[in-house]
Amino acid sequence: MTTIKLIGATGYGGLGMIEILLRHPELELTALAATQDIGKPISHVWPYLEGFCDLPILDADSPEFACAPADVTVASTPDGVGQVRAPGELAAGRKFLDYSGDFRFNSPELYAEYANRLGKDPDHKSPDLLPEAVYGLSELHRDEIASARLVGNPGCFAVSCILGLAPAVKNGLVETAGIVCDCKSGISGAGKKPSVGHHYPERYDNMGAYRLTGHQHVMEIERELSLAAGEDVRVTFTPQVVPMSRGIMSCLYGRLPAGVNGATIVECYRDTYKNDRFILVKDAKQPASTSDVRGSNRCLLTVAADERTGLFRVISHIDNLVKGQAGSAVQNLNIMFGYPEDMGLDYPGAHP
Repeated sequence: MTTIKLIGATGYGGLGMIEILLRHPELELTALAATQDIGKPISHVWPYLEGFCDLPILDADSPEFACAPADVTVASTPDGVGQVRAPGELAAGRKFLDYSGDFRFNSPELYAEYANRLGKDPDHKSPDLLPEAVYGLSELHRDEIASARLVGNPGCFAVSCILGLAPAVKNGLVETAGIVCDCKSGISGAGKKPSVGHHYPERYDNMGAYRLTGHQHVMEIERELSLAAGEDVRVTFTPQVVPMSRGIMSCLYGRLPAGVNGATIVECYRDTYKNDRFILVKDAKQPASTSDVRGSNRCLLTVAADERTGLFRVISHIDNLVKGQAGSAVQNLNIMFGYPEDMGLDYPGAHP
């Protein structure tokens, strides 16, 4: 049995982790921490958990949380928290997995560029840890994750785009110049904290694009695609918020190289992901939507190249709170501790 302490337990990312761990046979929560509702059971804040998880919410700085037994600490927190917490947890002999962008990059310079896109402090508080941090996209970095003690979970948009494009750029199925990522996300991607632009009257029956001058997830996408392609790859990335609770649909476009057709791409994708339990590849004749992945750790890829116009096209569907967040985190934990990768995650989700 592997024991886990969770920081940021009351947010959507923390709740997703709790929900998955309740059905996981080998991962056990021993302590929860948050900045609000200290001393209350988690089921007081979220009543649907009553009788399933009633652990008290602790202050992350409290002796009770510090002394709780754990093999790994998970930080489901905004940027800036994990980089402060990680040194102490690692020094105590625990592994550390962070949901935010604090450990997605391996140098202070790259982190600074990322932080500047968000308007945050560009000075990383634990720069000495960055070189050993592993990017936690399981399908691409299993071997590194298996031996890591520090993992940075990927961003939700990044998961959908990288999984949707990596086989194509690696195998020359799309021209690397001019790739477009047109991405739509449910509002839960903004987290549970209320804001004027995200409350119901403003978001209902409304959709729009944002951060067109430099979304933070572009850095992850371009780095991973460049590694896969063996050359520098740049993408045009358009993030949009749509009036639904959860789910991401990323429409990925580029130019088809000479001699490449839709059938070739489908065959390559199915061969690439044939051993990946959570990746489903469909062709243009098979229906697909975000409802097919809701509540699951799946990534559904529809390969639908438009040969008439000479365009590469793949549509990537994920649940932003599962494959884009807590599901990827548990998948990484399984790999880090030697469990089957799909343990606790092998279920179809929920419908409708």
